[in-house]
Amino acid sequence: MQIFKKISVFALCLLIGLCSSLFFACGKGENDIKINEVTHSIFYAPLYAALNLGYFEDEGLNVTLESNDGSHTSMSVLLSGNCEVALIGPEQVVYAQATKDAPVVFGQLTQKDGSFIVSKDTIDEFNLDMLKGKTIIGGRAGGLPAMTLQYVIEEAGLTIGTNKEAGEVNLRTDVQFANIATEFQTTDNEFCTLFEPTASTLQKNNAGHIVSAVGDHSGLVPYTCFVARDSFLKANPERAQKFLRAVNKGYLYITTQDSLLAAKALKNSFAGMTEEELKIAVEQYTRIQAWSSDLVLTQQSFDKLVEIINRATGEEYKPDYSKCVDNTYANAIKQ
Repeated sequence: MQIFKKISVFALCLLIGLCSSLFFACGKGENDIKINEVTHSIFYAPLYAALNLGYFEDEGLNVTLESNDGSHTSMSVLLSGNCEVALIGPEQVVYAQATKDAPVVFGQLTQKDGSFIVSKDTIDEFNLDMLKGKTIIGGRAGGLPAMTLQYVIEEAGLTIGTNKEAGEVNLRTDVQFANIATEFQTTDNEFCTLFEPTASTLQKNNAGHIVSAVGDHSGLVPYTCFVARDSFLKANPERAQKFLRAVNKGYLYITTQDSLLAAKALKNSFAGMTEEELKIAVEQYTRIQAWSSDLVLTQQSFDKLVEIINRATGEEYKPDYSKCVDNTYANAIKQ
């Protein structure tokens, strides 16, 4: 009887596994694409416009979106095969080049740092020297927000450290991306960096004041890119092409329409925000030219990214641009 029970349980497990496999196989079409985004932010407005305006459907694609709490986590989801595309910082591609079936950037969405420097106090004319002797929360060590902020601070001739009397800037990199706003509000740290819509929400609640955009100081940096495994791109070139074409349509809509119309196109992706708040965020990102107009990641920009990574980590990464980036699909859109 005991043996029979064990056999029955084993058979049941096999049946459940078989049914699950059939369910996912049937539910996963050849035009389906699941995106895992590093976080949910208006910084990625062209993607949301493409989703909400039906541009992916126009291309025959069924696109679903899920959010995460860091590029490293989204990369793990991608490498495990639980999504087709990750929207992440391309530093993760540099880190993972030794991986079997390596991740490849096939489109650049944002070309500047999209975070804003938020202060506890109102500052009418901010400059980086005001960080001397202060603490700024810059996010997780090894993440692109923190590394780019370090680059900006050092390029301004400032020294990072904890000696406030000597004018050193205490750059905190011990806070997870999703926890920055809470840490800023519950400590006496004078500054932090936040993306939209969080930055505007804090300002609206009088819990902080946006004083500058990191992108104004960093210049062009390949900040967030669409990444897929090499095997996916080789097996699905048309799907990758259609995907980028839809995103490009979203970019054109956001950048050519009135900012209020752009805000309306984003509303379904940000139910907790008013159209006026969305409008302001779109205008802020438009002002700093946050989005890549052609989705192409150039070698010059890639080399700058590697410089930022090496300076922050103390490592000497020497990635092969031709293996990390495939501009085939982005270049085809321009033709």
